[in-house]
Amino acid sequence: MADPTDQDKLSEDWGLDDAIVPLDMDLEQTEEEKAAEATAEWAAMLEGTSDGAEGGPDRVLNQDEIDSLLGFDASVGSNVELTGVQALINSALVSYERLPMLEIVFDRLVRLTTTSLRNFTSDNVEVTLDSISSVRFGDYVNSIPLPAILSVIKAEEWENYGLLTVDSSLIYSMIDVLLGGRRIGGNIRVEGRPYTTIELALARRMIEVILEDTHRAFEPVTQVNFKLERMETNPRFAAISRPGNAAILIELRIEMDDRGGKVEILLPYATIEPIREQLLQMFMGEKFGRDPIWEGHLATEIYAADVSVEAVLHEQDLPLSRMLSMKAGDTVMFERSPNDPVRLRCGGVELTEAIMGHIGNHVSVRITRPLNPPKVTMEAFEAIDEAAEGR
Repeated sequence: MADPTDQDKLSEDWGLDDAIVPLDMDLEQTEEEKAAEATAEWAAMLEGTSDGAEGGPDRVLNQDEIDSLLGFDASVGSNVELTGVQALINSALVSYERLPMLEIVFDRLVRLTTTSLRNFTSDNVEVTLDSISSVRFGDYVNSIPLPAILSVIKAEEWENYGLLTVDSSLIYSMIDVLLGGRRIGGNIRVEGRPYTTIELALARRMIEVILEDTHRAFEPVTQVNFKLERMETNPRFAAISRPGNAAILIELRIEMDDRGGKVEILLPYATIEPIREQLLQMFMGEKFGRDPIWEGHLATEIYAADVSVEAVLHEQDLPLSRMLSMKAGDTVMFERSPNDPVRLRCGGVELTEAIMGHIGNHVSVRITRPLNPPKVTMEAFEAIDEAAEGR
């Protein structure tokens, strides 16, 4: 058994003298002091952060900074480029390929539709182009506010389909205008009922007017006819493409005084693929079509150009040795008589035949038959152009 001296030495080696709590100390008071010290430390940290530690690691973000980090901002529109975490989430979305000619086509559609709907309704109609964006087909179908009329349209020359959506507010506004309803302001109340036969018939007529204007809007670029295949009210029955396929969405707003609605035209990229090269042009006629002004100028300049014409009396092949041995006084016999025709050439191309003669001191020729027809015609150039476009 260790004596007291050995116990003191062990205590010194382990440092237990400093850890011994006197019996007369109040343990409860010690815990309170520890809690008070911890509370004071936290308060000092928070006070230092709010006072001047803007860039410190313990800085607390406010709500605006959190929204900016996550990319959520309710004050901006849907067409503004996303930032933050939302941009990463939506990175799988296809980016909108700039098609300058498509924008020109739908600007033309706005003007045509404004005139056509004014004649159709005998009312003051204003059509505006809200936006042209790129979406996934499945995302667009899931975002359509119901009830609405979804029209499946077929581009016959492109052998593919598109979608034309008319929202309920425009349908009821158009019905009121066509049937002589009162001009009431504000949003029209949409009843939870299916569309009647009269409403569907009037909506079909309006859609056919818009499709005819779309055909006319595309005429400067290509000839395409849009045919109304069917009208659906359930988006599941209007599936014309896979949900993940990319498409171009064109939003048109139609206003009639203080009422109206939206028309949305969805064209999958596969539908407009046959005319993609034409839609990439910056202006009309950049890579296709004819410019009559340039054609007239070119024809005038060609008609006034100077050309050299050769009259070939005779041609024959001679050995090179004979040509090298020729000297002054040698005679070369042509197997031609004075009445035999000579050939007229221009740039190596044989034009016609003529008879030799003379006028005064000048040798002349008299053309005896019409010019030879050209071997290269405009049809050949057109065939080359068509082959290049098909490739």
